[in-house]
Amino acid sequence: MESIAMITPGLARDLAAIGRLGEDTSTESVLRRLTTALTAGVPGCSGASAEHWHDHRVLVSGSHSQLIMLVEGERELGEGPSIEARQSGGRATVTDVLKETRWPRYDALASRWGVRSVLVVPVEVAPAMLLIGLYSVRPGAFSPQGAHALADTLAEQVGVAMSNIWEFEEVRTGAAQLQEALAGRSVIDQAKGIIMQTSGCTAEAAFEELRRVSQHHQVKVADLARLLVEEHQQKSAKRAT
Repeated sequence: MESIAMITPGLARDLAAIGRLGEDTSTESVLRRLTTALTAGVPGCSGASAEHWHDHRVLVSGSHSQLIMLVEGERELGEGPSIEARQSGGRATVTDVLKETRWPRYDALASRWGVRSVLVVPVEVAPAMLLIGLYSVRPGAFSPQGAHALADTLAEQVGVAMSNIWEFEEVRTGAAQLQEALAGRSVIDQAKGIIMQTSGCTAEAAFEELRRVSQHHQVKVADLARLLVEEHQQKSAKRAT
């Protein structure tokens, strides 16, 4: 018998919580939490997968390793519900893989892993697309009515969560780049001080010397400065002993 109600209170709560960010939040962690929530919360669902497509690159997550292998196998075969959903932008359903006729090679692969019915829901969150797959060991596990309501909920909740995580990752990346730039600036200043001390030149002349040597050896100024500081520290340590 088909399960009509696919949005349970527990699932709604878990989906809403996916958008909460923490220090360890990443696209990968959001996808893992999503597949876990769907597997536990959708009636009749035995497992779930999530594909994150961006610039022709894909990140795959799954509640079970077999489902990750199924998704990757589908991509190698070039046929199946996930491929149809990505190309059409609409939901794709397999009511029973043993009776399906559109994708015989995919059906053979899915039945090998014990999958009988599949629902794939695309969620577009520009500039990326998510393909969310639900799998059941029973045929006819996902009703069209329930799939429609689930697709709307996923588009709303997951869309917000992914937008939040992308903004969070941009901020985190910017902060890391700033910290790296400041660290590089500090080590360059130290290297300039060493050059000024040994040659008696100005700060401007010391930096020009660093830049000249870095260009000659085709290394970054910060990397050259770091090497100079390390060598100076090693020599100082030897003299101290």
